[in-house]
Amino acid sequence: MQQELENELGKITISKEVISIIAGMAAVECYGLVGMATQRVKDGLNELLGRENLRKGVEVVVGEGTVSIDLYIIVEYGVNISEVANNIIDKVKYTLEELAGVEVSEININVQGVRVGEVEE
Repeated sequence: MQQELENELGKITISKEVISIIAGMAAVECYGLVGMATQRVKDGLNELLGRENLRKGVEVVVGEGTVSIDLYIIVEYGVNISEVANNIIDKVKYTLEELAGVEVSEININVQGVRVGEVEE
């Protein structure tokens, strides 16, 4: 499935993969986020995804002219999780609507883990 937009000059088609990459890149710019995680946690372990695999931590569902986004994240220990989640929602929604012209119906945040930062000596 793809998101299709139409204007007076023609039709624009944006793939789900592109939407998920844009959403993932916008999310990782937010304070308190360590990174994106895999969608499925096995045996209590989750995998922190590198920048080249950000879309694996994002699930996109295309509806009637809108998209629904599920983000799977790992947050930094000691941050207010609801504040980080709200910042991610705002940033991802704004970025998708401004850069891609995609209307976002909902964004769901799934916290898959908490990571402790590096200890400074």
